Amino acid sequence: MPLIIRHLDSRFRPDVQWMSLSQSRDSKMKLRVGYELQYEFPQATPVILMLNIHFTRVSDLAMPDHIIISPSVPISGYRDGFGNWCSRIVAPAGKVRIAADAIVSDTGLPDAVAPDAYQVPVEDLPEETLVFLLASRFCDSDHLLDLAWKLFGHARPGWGRVQAICDFVYQRIAFGYEHARVTRTASEAYQEKRGVCRDYAHLAVAFCRALNIPARYCTGYLGDVGTTPPYPPGDFAAWFEAYVGGHWYTFDPRNNVPRIGRVLIARGRDAADVAITTTFGPNTLKGFRVWTDEITGEAVRPT
Repeated sequence: MPLIIRHLDSRFRPDVQWMSLSQSRDSKMKLRVGYELQYEFPQATPVILMLNIHFTRVSDLAMPDHIIISPSVPISGYRDGFGNWCSRIVAPAGKVRIAADAIVSDTGLPDAVAPDAYQVPVEDLPEETLVFLLASRFCDSDHLLDLAWKLFGHARPGWGRVQAICDFVYQRIAFGYEHARVTRTASEAYQEKRGVCRDYAHLAVAFCRALNIPARYCTGYLGDVGTTPPYPPGDFAAWFEAYVGGHWYTFDPRNNVPRIGRVLIARGRDAADVAITTTFGPNTLKGFRVWTDEITGEAVRPT
């Protein structure tokens, strides 16, 4: 059985001013993003990597996010069923370093907000959204149907209902890296009241699906631009997108406020679809670093 390793995370301040869709998106900033993963393998081991920036942001790359593997091994690639770019390697026995360092252009503006976005009736939803109405491995919406309608059936359908879900999930779950558990489902996160950012996203996605709102899980980079210290350790982040008003919009129940500098890596039904590394054999993660830093002054060339 494959061992799936997922490293995810990112925070909430209701006093932050939200950005509407009608506001100008002329601002520009540059982000230096990247990671360094250090593994030790007892034997040659096949690995699938989902680490490249999503194709929807490729045009924003000022410097490419090529995966560098030491010692060097052949890399092949393919797109999965959700359009994510996946890389395949056979890691040799011993110590292996997997890294990338890139520069991404960004608008510098917070996530878009559309409070008037309506809930699209199921019969009018585009076919490609329907898979994101179904229960999945970690988003067990079928276990949360009655609870979802009890908690959010009164909320305004559409954006208002999704935001009510985010507000609830933010309050329900206590964040802590010590609470991370890769087997935790959305219903278990609800019961246990603790977790990391993937658990916030899973629970919110499951509630949305139980209420007939398509929702998909996302992972990527999210730094601390626009927030106040102290800053948490660098990590990958998890959030979700909901289909309301005829468009996909970003929601982040972990932070529960629009954030600046979000860079998508992959989308799927839940974390099982977007694991950054899937290893088909035993291994030990010896080192883990992720960075998402704003570049100020002269641009710094990645090394």
